[in-house]
Amino acid sequence: MANDSINVKLEIPFPTNRLAQIVYDVLKVDQEPKRSGVKKELSVSENILKVKFVSSLARQSRVAVNSFFESLNLIVETIDFIGEPTSEEYTHF
Repeated sequence: MANDSINVKLEIPFPTNRLAQIVYDVLKVDQEPKRSGVKKELSVSENILKVKFVSSLARQSRVAVNSFFESLNLIVETIDFIGEPTSEEYTHF
């Protein structure tokens, strides 16, 4: 049983593809620390943000998922405060 890993898969829908991509772009730079023992994979499929956590301990998964939702909540609150993007492309790069 010690070699079994814990997998947590989440699919978070957004109203538009653009919003899902923005959230993905913000979250992808925040990798899990190596010492956490958790591997996080992010992807976007249409308007769905997909997240997969893999760890060896339930506690590690719980901490990683809680941290992820705290970050996600902050991003969504920021989008709500500022307003949704008005264009389909980034213009600030």
